[in-house]
Amino acid sequence: MTLIECLVYFVVFSILTGIGLASFYCCWDHTRGTIFTADDIAAAMRAGECWRTDIRAATGTISIETTPAGETARIPAGGREILYRFTDGELRREVPTQHNSRLLLAKVKTSEMKTEARDGVTAWRWELETIPKQKNTHFPLVFTFEAAQTKP
Repeated sequence: MTLIECLVYFVVFSILTGIGLASFYCCWDHTRGTIFTADDIAAAMRAGECWRTDIRAATGTISIETTPAGETARIPAGGREILYRFTDGELRREVPTQHNSRLLLAKVKTSEMKTEARDGVTAWRWELETIPKQKNTHFPLVFTFEAAQTKP
């Protein structure tokens, strides 16, 4: 009878350990997904703040060029031109005169910059959607940034 009881206890222990490990790894995966999502949100917010700073500091007419390869925003600022280039799922900030190109976001699904006239002020809106790193993400990361040029 004792041997049968030991086998029953061992089976019950094995089942509970299996359920516990499965729960642990499920939580582990969700935690990693949360960390990746938080990193994506932080990177998008940094890119948006950089873009808003450049829009506010623009000294000339801002232009947007849309090609089949992607979109390029040209922002003149203090004798130089700053480019925001969206191609091949990457968003880069470039300063051609300084030979400086910086990757702002690596996995971008869509990026669209457009102008809006609001009571005599030209406002800019940037709509951005990133590609999530986790396959089972239920909500897309969609951002909208707005800025107004302070120097016409």
